[in-house]
Amino acid sequence: MPWIQIKINTTGDRAEALSDALMESGAVSVTFQDTHDNPVFEPLPGETLLWGDTDVIGLYDAETDMAVVVAELEHHPLLGAGFAHKVEQLEDKDWEREWMDNFHPMQFGKRLWICPSWRDIPDPNAVNVMLDPGLAFGTGTHPTTALCLQWLDGLDLAGKTVIDFGCGSGILAIAALKLGAARAIGIDIDPQAIQASRDNAQRNGVSERLELYLPKDQPADLRADVVVANILAGPLRELAPLIGDLPVSGGLLGLSGVLATQAAGVGEAYQDKFILDPVAEREEWCRITGVRK
Repeated sequence: MPWIQIKINTTGDRAEALSDALMESGAVSVTFQDTHDNPVFEPLPGETLLWGDTDVIGLYDAETDMAVVVAELEHHPLLGAGFAHKVEQLEDKDWEREWMDNFHPMQFGKRLWICPSWRDIPDPNAVNVMLDPGLAFGTGTHPTTALCLQWLDGLDLAGKTVIDFGCGSGILAIAALKLGAARAIGIDIDPQAIQASRDNAQRNGVSERLELYLPKDQPADLRADVVVANILAGPLRELAPLIGDLPVSGGLLGLSGVLATQAAGVGEAYQDKFILDPVAEREEWCRITGVRK
């Protein structure tokens, strides 16, 4: 049957309250969509960041009068009159099947493939990471993830320890293990990301070599030969003292989630501890790499 949906962008701490409001207004279901896999433009000085990190999507019967729904939601304390939203008519189709059909195996570098589990592996002799996209960020489709995967593919990781700071789905840590790393450590603030990384590691047969931590639980003396952090420019700058201490002397650092216009500012935060390479760009995004002094 046909459906109609309303999409409201918000922050993670407000999502549950808005979900309750949508259900009370007649939604038959509510889902959360992580917006981190879409380009996130950080505000310039003096600007206000208008969009949060979570889309709350309410699904309604197509006969629903959405003007009435919107009018009701305008009384919610987190929304108010004229709140930003998008109402869309959905076609009557198998959305899950269409999404699965559009997700294809992708190659990064010379050896590495990221493959959804429901498709055939293009090259059985390649390094294949089986990944089912879920709630956590990281499928390989975003330029920042692609930049990090290509970088890892070009490294000699045999016997190395790798830290994936902000691991999301675990895609970078798992790829590192499949590329020869002896041990990988994933760190993320989101418990759902920890669970997604654990599930994907089990699917790829590398769970025994992957350690996963929330920041409050990570060992104080954590160090690695290679550290990769695919987050955003603001956190990369703010966390530079922490992230910069994770690689051992002579260790490698890879940073992404950075717009090309932000690369210089992020690089400045790390230049005292690292010899930085030329910045690599893909579309409007970039990757910063370097060697620990």
